[in-house]
Amino acid sequence: MRALVLAVILAGYGPGLAAAVLEVAPGTSINAAIASAQKGDTLLIAPGRYNEHVLVDKALTLQGRSHPTISGRGHGDTIRITAPDVTLIGLVVIDSGADLTAQNAGIYIVPGAHRVQINNCRLVANLFGIWLQGVDDARLLNNTITGRRDLQSAQRGNGIQVYDTRGARVTGNEISGTRDGIYVDVSRDAQFRHNRIHHVRYGTHYMNTHHSTWEDNEVYLSRAGLALMEVRSLTVRRNIAWGNTDHGIMLRTIQDSLIEDNVVAGNDRGFFIYDAEYNTLRHNLIINNRTGVHLSAGSSNNQVDGNDFIGNQEQVRFVAARDVEWGKQEGNYWSNYNGWDQNGDGQGDVAYEANDLVDRLNWQYPLLKLLGASPALQTLRFAARQFPLLRAPSVVDRHPRMRPLSQNWKKWNDIAPRIEYN
Repeated sequence: MRALVLAVILAGYGPGLAAAVLEVAPGTSINAAIASAQKGDTLLIAPGRYNEHVLVDKALTLQGRSHPTISGRGHGDTIRITAPDVTLIGLVVIDSGADLTAQNAGIYIVPGAHRVQINNCRLVANLFGIWLQGVDDARLLNNTITGRRDLQSAQRGNGIQVYDTRGARVTGNEISGTRDGIYVDVSRDAQFRHNRIHHVRYGTHYMNTHHSTWEDNEVYLSRAGLALMEVRSLTVRRNIAWGNTDHGIMLRTIQDSLIEDNVVAGNDRGFFIYDAEYNTLRHNLIINNRTGVHLSAGSSNNQVDGNDFIGNQEQVRFVAARDVEWGKQEGNYWSNYNGWDQNGDGQGDVAYEANDLVDRLNWQYPLLKLLGASPALQTLRFAARQFPLLRAPSVVDRHPRMRPLSQNWKKWNDIAPRIEYN
């Protein structure tokens, strides 16, 4: 086997133990090299194209030199991993099958293949990019995933599918052109950091996954940003969601979570909050969305403080039977607040109310917006504020801030709500 050059490397395994490097050249088989290798060995794959379905059934490292290409030739999984402690580094993985029922993927990781690592790989024109199921302590780092843009969104797979896992770390990946960027279900103790996702349906479709972290991710020019549903005990921090045709961040049936220092800019809805209780939303920048926050299905027992609401066409859309009070400690900043600060303490002297009777009529009868500047509606708005019987329940901030907390809000001034996505 002249194509396999065997080099023995002592790798700190102890006296008499060694790991080997098998070099794989174009025109030869990666699967043949896997069959010849021992657990712990490295396959160093030379530049070139390899047209085969690779099965990694033992603990190996497959490392590409100058990003060799492995093609599934349009059917099945291009690479399937069935053993624990497998690492893939620096590969281009293309052309899986397109069977949604079979869940064809560029890299398919089966239950029990624990501690898998996929680093610095490029996955192009696969149905699913990476399918991860029933695995503990996976590491998916710094990969680029581009989906099947030739297919309609509903016919595509997701960029990264995470199902029934524990301790996954998904960091530094760029994902585009898939159905959802990262789909997560029935998992726990996961971390998602520094991922960049665009031109997808949902940046993340995230369900039933508790005690996890979303930090420093960016989702833009998609239908929706982060969709966090049926979860508890999340940390959602320093994410950016901009230019999405629906929401920036959805918090649906979520409890006991911290949502702080995020930017939602130029979306149809900045935050969509539904059936969310006992969460803390603080120091977020909600700017230039059509609706800053769409609040519904209760969602009244949350601490919402120190946020900046700037330039949203409608700051809060809220329909309920009673007021909800925000800003109990720091107060929020509202760019359309018309009050004053006589004592100079930085907080308004009169309460801010996010909506009134006219707002509710506009939501029920959208054509009324055509009369928004009419004397009749302005008179009705004034009367509703003067007479409690006509007043509509609202989000109330009793001590609104006079200036925004965010120091860089002006950089988002040119982001306007989007009307379509690819």
